[in-house]
Amino acid sequence: MNLDVANDVFDLQNDGAFVKWKKQKLENYPKNINELRVTVNDGQSLSADELEKIEANCRKANMVLLDFKYPVEDKATVKRLGQQLGLHRLDGNLCADDDSITSLTVMDTGRKNIYIPYSNKPISWHTDGYYNAADQQIRSVMLHCVSPALTGGQNALVDHEIVYIHLRETNPDYIVALMQQDVMIIPANDVEGETIRSGRSGPVFSVNPNDSKLHMRYTARTRSIIWKDDLITGEAVACLKSFLDSDSPYIFHYRLEAGENLLSNNILHTRTAFKDDESTSNEANKRLIYRARYLDRVAHT
Repeated sequence: MNLDVANDVFDLQNDGAFVKWKKQKLENYPKNINELRVTVNDGQSLSADELEKIEANCRKANMVLLDFKYPVEDKATVKRLGQQLGLHRLDGNLCADDDSITSLTVMDTGRKNIYIPYSNKPISWHTDGYYNAADQQIRSVMLHCVSPALTGGQNALVDHEIVYIHLRETNPDYIVALMQQDVMIIPANDVEGETIRSGRSGPVFSVNPNDSKLHMRYTARTRSIIWKDDLITGEAVACLKSFLDSDSPYIFHYRLEAGENLLSNNILHTRTAFKDDESTSNEANKRLIYRARYLDRVAHT
């Protein structure tokens, strides 16, 4: 699909392009995450067939589940995997490690422990980096499981393009509302009197001018967001929340096991609460996920 046609898809005045795109999007759409599974022989050197399958799944559903033939526990392989898929610009966020890849595990002390991703608490629906500046938006995310929790830690996953379709078909005015530049405000991140990050304002849905692809920023949290105070925005947000809380067949549920990797073009996702194995102090028994956030979208998707 060329850029002009792709751009027309998200033009509310061009229903023809949208209907054609929606038909292609939903035709043979996967029924569960396992239909998006690709087995990888060597994460350091993807074969042409593996590369094509990964990109094809991301084109279809904006996500792919990678299953490595041999265990992968090092971040170097995770980083190399991303590079082969056109992912070079890592987002060095506040709590990332020195290599800009984040080790997500329960932290009892230090700065990280005040943030929910470093606890065993549930995380509500969100896209990664919804609080980032407009020129630093997260276009793709890789979650690589080194070791799962003893129990819990399941993700719910939904393609943001599916959410767009639902809202546009319900009421196109919802899309107009959610594309306003001031529709969603993220307050400043202040810790002990220090401003870690200034406040951000921006849209939920936007179209990247460089590739005409749909981007979404969203969080279901109520303490870290201020919605524009008007009727249509309230209705749009309620419709979005209702869909995410539904039993839609387009919402997948999956728990990553050791060695599995979820790569996406920053789709909406959640995480349930979990419990680590407390019978031993061995760090290998704690849930550990390597998270790589990129300013790039997966290549050829």
